[in-house]
Amino acid sequence: MKTLVPLLRRAALFAALPAAVAFSSCSDDDDSPATPDQARIMAVHVAPNANVKVSVLADDAAIKELNYGESTGYQPLTTGSRVFKVNVTGTTTTVATTTQTISKDKNYSLFAYSPSNTANSIGPLWVEDDLTAPASGKAKIRVMHLGLGAASPLTLYRTESTGTATLLLPNISFGNASAFTEIDATTSNLYLANSSNVPVILINSKALTAGKIYTLLIRGSASGLTSDLQIKADFIENK
Repeated sequence: MKTLVPLLRRAALFAALPAAVAFSSCSDDDDSPATPDQARIMAVHVAPNANVKVSVLADDAAIKELNYGESTGYQPLTTGSRVFKVNVTGTTTTVATTTQTISKDKNYSLFAYSPSNTANSIGPLWVEDDLTAPASGKAKIRVMHLGLGAASPLTLYRTESTGTATLLLPNISFGNASAFTEIDATTSNLYLANSSNVPVILINSKALTAGKIYTLLIRGSASGLTSDLQIKADFIENK
């Protein structure tokens, strides 16, 4: 008579196989490398005295090439101490460098600007971006003053329908940024005034959308030879 023991052993072996496979899969998952902590970086080329195409690098790894007036948009980078360089595109010539520690889930902007009237003047300006969402019905705005030779400090006002002016952001000096501040999300007539409260830059009918965050960038040079290199106001949407 045939014994049932071998059959029972075989059945038990087959029953154990799914659990063994599942355990093996879990072990494989556990061995997969963890995703490194990330921050986000945006670089902007606003150096009118170095009006050449540049390459932005992090630890010698290319992020993006930029013409004057362009930005990279936010790019993810691994956290930690990083060396950022701005090179003349197509060369190993570094025209600006800065070492920064970037932290998990933080956002940063790196502006390559002209700090002086010297030919080929270019330097780095680093700011942390608070992208906390504004309250309902509001937008957020800051002023970044990098207009070489423009009035300094500058103060941002909004012209109301009554003809009065509402102070939004006061006394932003050259080479500095204001903090982000909440304002009503609407189509606005804005202007920047000098220290004598005289309007020097007008921004008409600017639509500011609820929930969005903006950098009002003052760029260019008072001695710019072309319209694009002259003092002007640009808006960057921080997203």
